Parts: sequence; C-alpha cells; structure tokens
Amino acid sequence: MSYKKLALDLDGTLTDSNKRVTPFTKKMLFAAMEKGVNIVLASGRPDVGIRALASELELDKRGGYILAFNGGRVVDCKTNQVVFETFFEKRYCDAVLSVKEKFNGVEVITYSEKEILTENATQYVMEEQRCLNCPVTEVDNLSEHLPPSIIKFLVVGEHERLLPVEEYFKQNFAGKFDVYFSQPFFLEVVPLGVDKASALEKLNLLTGNTKEQLMACGDGKNDMPMLRVAGLSVAMENAHPDVKAMADFVTADNDHDGVGLAVEKFIIKGESLC
Repeated sequence: MSYKKLALDLDGTLTDSNKRVTPFTKKMLFAAMEKGVNIVLASGRPDVGIRALASELELDKRGGYILAFNGGRVVDCKTNQVVFETFFEKRYCDAVLSVKEKFNGVEVITYSEKEILTENATQYVMEEQRCLNCPVTEVDNLSEHLPPSIIKFLVVGEHERLLPVEEYFKQNFAGKFDVYFSQPFFLEVVPLGVDKASALEKLNLLTGNTKEQLMACGDGKNDMPMLRVAGLSVAMENAHPDVKAMADFVTADNDHDGVGLAVEKFIIKGESLC
C-alpha cells in the first residue's frame, strides 16, 4: 500500500521522554515527505504548543497539518490558515469550571492563543507547560478571564481524583460535550464529536485521500479512534494495553525510534503486514 498521509500523536509517540524527535525518526520523516507523504501532527495540545515541532520538521515548507486540541482545530502549515475548528459551547463553561469546587485536588486549564490559563499552577499544570513550552498565567477567577472562543478545557490532577470528575461529566452532560483521558493525569473536555478520528476523516475528504492511504501512530486511549480510521494503525511499545491490542502493528517505544522504525518499514521500504 502506498500511504499518502501519516498521522502522528506527539507525546509518548513522536517525541521521546525529553519531548524531542530522535535523529533517526526525523531522518525517516524527511524521507517519507520526499516520497510525497503528508504529515499530520495530531495532538491534544493547542496549536501554539505544536508549531515549534512543525517548524522543526519543515512542514511550513514541505506541507503538512497541525491537528490541535484533539481535532478541535486543524491548521494548514504551509498557508498558516485554519482549515476548520469547533468551539466549546459557552453555556457549559460554568459546569466545567465548577468541578474545582466539587472535587478536591483537581485544577482546570484552558488556553488563549499564546498561553495556558489557570487559577493555580499545580505540578500537573506545569507538566502541561513542559509539553507545550508556552507561558502559564495564573488568574484569580478563571471564569472572568476566559478567551472569547474556547476549544478545550483540561482538568488535571491525580488519576484517582479525576475518575469521579469523568463520571460526573458523563452522568450529567452526556450528549452535551465529550470527555476522555489523554494521560492518566489529563482529562480532556472538548466539544461534542471532536476527536482525532473525525478531524482526520474531514481532512481526508478535503484533500481527496482515502482511509487506506492513511497510516497513524499513537500510544494513548484517546488515539484509538484515530487508529481505527487508519488503513494502517501502529501502536508504540509504551502504549496503553488496549491500544496495543487493537493496533495492526506494535513498534518500538518512543525512546527507541518507534515512529522512525515503523515509517522505515511501511513507507520507505514499502513492506506489508503479511
């Protein structure tokens, strides 16, 4: 199969434990682009937290896409134009913000175009800052400092403290907005129907690509919808067991060139699963 699109989760997949792309993986990605493969950087991060990586991979020159906020916004790297985006309904903002008072030990984050906004920069907020490499601004009352348009909230804290938050949202707001874990300590809160899979399907329609022409790599449970709509789904060795169980192929972990090895095997060498 000749793949035309390569969708890559970032944290735990494309980037290693130091949030860098290994030299071998970078070499394989450039080789894939020389073969005409379009790269899509697919992440729960806001686009401000992806742009440096897109620039490092020269997607602004070679072409490619940023799929940010788990699919809430897609940006064409070459033109810097937003291809499409979906906003969170303002009538549900107070419900999301209220969990900080309802549940102990959790914090709520949202994003402006250039910074992370929160009331308390906990260790989990700073982990998000480390991933994005953008400023954190603490405000007295987040509800009074919300940006005009919101694509995503992130509720952060210890996994055991986030589980009842997830259950609260699912019991009281099913069909209103979606929630899912991207990391054990990160609970994503996004507009209804927003995920990496639906965004990739829209992008395929716009660019004339088929499911069979898409290869996708991921490690987290929030990557599973994306892997299901790919012609070839690749899980990292460090992936969640559910992800590894449903993937077509399991590659090495993110600290040992997992993405690069998969790209070499299936795109550069053109090997098949059989």
